Amino acid sequence: MRYMFLISALETGAPPPPSLMDAIGKLAEQELASGRMISQGGLLPTAMGSARIELKRGRLKVLDGPFAETKEVLGGFAIFDLPTREEALASAEAFMDLHRVHWPEWEGVCEMRPMFEESAGCAVIEGEAKLLRA
Repeated sequence: MRYMFLISALETGAPPPPSLMDAIGKLAEQELASGRMISQGGLLPTAMGSARIELKRGRLKVLDGPFAETKEVLGGFAIFDLPTREEALASAEAFMDLHRVHWPEWEGVCEMRPMFEESAGCAVIEGEAKLLRA
């Protein structure tokens, strides 16, 4: 199953330590080479060209970053293809542990979410999203 990891944290303006970036680079290289990681990327600060396109009551509204009202921002993502939820959790924990080791004062969240398969659709049945196989 594919899992997306979404990393969020307070946007402080402080760049990550080079040792953390090196460790993340090595881990990503290993995971990509093994075929477990499908894609990954870090995001620039919200002050560097971000925007939010909001839809409310049938109207679109474009807001340019940075977003003063936002406490945490999305900082990066990774997509993995892993056989079990347990392996996905272990991978997410290993990634977050790199932050603990190389940037101890950093606080953030890695949200791990299963993804619909490319051939799957989504239906809401009795209030629950269900996978539909084509």
